[in-house]
Parts: sequence; C-alpha cells; structure tokens
Amino acid sequence: MTNTQALRAGVVGLGMIGGGVAVSLARSGRVPAVYDIRPDASDKLEGVPAPLASPADVAKGSDVVMVAVVNAAQARTVIAGDGGLLSGAHPGLTIVLQSTVALPVVHELAELCAKAEVGFLDCGVTPGDKAAEHGMVAIIGGEQSVVDHARPVLDDWAKKVVHCGPLGAGMATKIARNVVTYGTWRTVTEAAALAVAADVEPARLAEVIDTADPEGRTLLQLLRMRGADGTLPEPVARQIEPLMTKDLDAARDLAAALGVDTPLVDVTRAEAERTLGLDAGPTPSAVDEDPIQRGLAMMDTVYGPGFSASMPEQLDPYTNETVEHLFGEIWNRPDLSVRDRRLLVIGATAALGRDDLMQIQVQGALTNEELTANQLKEAVLHLAFYVGWGNATAAHRGISAALAAHSAAAQNTVKESR
Repeated sequence: MTNTQALRAGVVGLGMIGGGVAVSLARSGRVPAVYDIRPDASDKLEGVPAPLASPADVAKGSDVVMVAVVNAAQARTVIAGDGGLLSGAHPGLTIVLQSTVALPVVHELAELCAKAEVGFLDCGVTPGDKAAEHGMVAIIGGEQSVVDHARPVLDDWAKKVVHCGPLGAGMATKIARNVVTYGTWRTVTEAAALAVAADVEPARLAEVIDTADPEGRTLLQLLRMRGADGTLPEPVARQIEPLMTKDLDAARDLAAALGVDTPLVDVTRAEAERTLGLDAGPTPSAVDEDPIQRGLAMMDTVYGPGFSASMPEQLDPYTNETVEHLFGEIWNRPDLSVRDRRLLVIGATAALGRDDLMQIQVQGALTNEELTANQLKEAVLHLAFYVGWGNATAAHRGISAALAAHSAAAQNTVKESR
C-alpha cells in the first residue's frame, strides 16, 4: 500500500514503550494490530484492541510493525521464530526494531528480513515514559527509502524522527545516549556524596543546578561544540582545559579531605587532556620520522616532562634499543593506554621485588595523575597475594617513597607560589 493514510500499523510487545506506541497510534486514528504474550496486555491501553494470536497475524494485517520486546532473544523469536513476523510477511512489510540490542544482533535480524524481502529499521527511542503521549524521539538507522516508507507511521507515535544514518546508526546513537544518562547518574552519585560529606543536602545541590541550568545545556555543551569528526576546536579545548583541571583538582582535594571515594572524578581528571583532544602528542615531524625522538617523547609522557634529558647524547646499543623499540614502538602502540601499560609494569616490577624500579614507575603515575595514593595502596594489597609478601613489602616500600617524594614536591610548589 502506498497511500500514507492507508498504511497499517502493528506493535509487538505491549510493555511501557510498545504499549505507549500503540496508544499513540490509536489516538492518531491508525489503530494498530498488536501482539503480546499476555492476553490481557491491552486491557488498560486506551483504544488498543486485544492482542492477536501470534506476531505472524500482526504482520499479515500490518505494513509497518514496531517490535518493542525486552532483549535480543525475544526479538529473534518474535521476528524469525515459529509464528514470528516473517512467517506472515508480505510485500511492503517493514519491521522497526525498538528494543535496545547489540549491533551484531541488528545486522543479524536485518539479514533475515532482507532474505524475506522485508524492510528493516533499527530504532532507539527516548524517553520511554512519554511513549503514550506522542512524546518520544525515534532514533532511526536504515536505508532512506525504508525510512520514507515507514515515516507516516513513525510520525504518528514519535514527536520527532531523527534518521542518524545507515543500518545500526539508530541503535548506536541510542546506546551512546544511554552512556550519557548512566554516566551522569554516576557523576550525580559522587557529587551527592561530596555534598553530604560537607553537610550540604543533595536537594540544595539540585536546586543550584536546576536554577543555573534548567535545560541541562551545560551537560551537552561539549557535545554540541564537537565537529562532524567528533573533535573539539583546539582553541576551545585550550580555553577549557585549565578551568577543567583546576575544578577537578579542587574536587579531588575536597574528596580527600572528607574521606569520600570519587573514582569517576579521579578518572576524569586523569583523562582531562584526552577528553578535550589535547593528548595528540608531538607533531609528525618530530615523532613519525625519527624513532629515537618518538621514544624520547614517550619517555617524557611516561615518566614526566624532562625525563628524556637524562639520556646521553650518544646512546649505547642497549639504551638505543630501549629508547627506539621499547618506548618508540611498544609504549606507542594504540590498543593499551599509558595507564594500562603502567599497571602491567607495576605488576611485573612487584614480582621482581625491586622497590627502586617501583618508585620510578609510581612517580611517573603520580606525575601523570594516572593513579591516586589510595589506588596505589590498594594495588599493593592485591599484588601481595600474587607476588608473595616479601615482594609486596618491597613494592610497598617503593610506592611509599614515591608518594612521600610527590607530596614533598607538591608542598614545595605551593610554598614557591606564595
């Protein structure tokens, strides 16, 4: 059917999202055919008819079917299982998957639909509690022609349809959006813990945030500033970086003073430059064309600015191999961060029982703010059960020496700044 008003809608799964979609469709005048494993699932859904006997029956009476089930296993069953939607497929049928599933599942189901000559769209939705109020955003991935075909039905339940790109793009966008949500929840948890420890009620913190930024613009400020390639303009990043690090340092100091565990703050501070895209390292002329310079630059990254200056101008074969191969190549490989590699080296150093080498590694970690004092102390306890108590004692000695030296250096810096 090509007449947009004649397009028939269907919904499989009548939970909060699917039930809400069905209500919005019915309210728009496009009463859907529905299916749910619960025979009474539509009893309290205004204008929604009783569920049919199977997803196949929904497919037979629909042109665009929304699938809103809980997980990938259920999606496979209602789409491709016995009595599934593909069992009732007909020319012009399009399936819109609203369940949040992994991208391989999206492509798997799309291939099954393609074999049956059925259109397929992946469709993240948000916010789910607005489904019955024509209040959700449809986050779509798929071919433009399929989106155009389904668009009249999508418009009847979504307040906005955002076509993000090819197959999988909708689900990827929804998953990324979820990261913002759940990451924010963790941030709020740490912020509330800091507030409570400082005798501030969380409600007061919420009041300040709501009043200062009622639309949540600050939360998405960095996202809106990024270009199509996902990077921030360097002048913007350079402007933000000192304020960001200063504020995060203040948060860490407050957390330490109040005895509050704030791992997200620690990670955010350690990854500040990377967050802003300022960790690109030396220019290609200094790095890519000269492996020795690349190694020396990585030494400074690992152990702190100026460390490479301790290297002699003329490198003997052993030192040359260390600089060129170990630091120039191995430490520069992309699949592990400097922090990841540091943790591996700390573990290996602990097994050797070398407190002097441990001190060097820990000083580098502290300089780069990769690990906190509490994390390092916890590492010793954890390692003790793997490397033996004697080796762990040496590791503890090296870590303690590095912490003391780092603290003394910080105090001297404060005195000099006064």
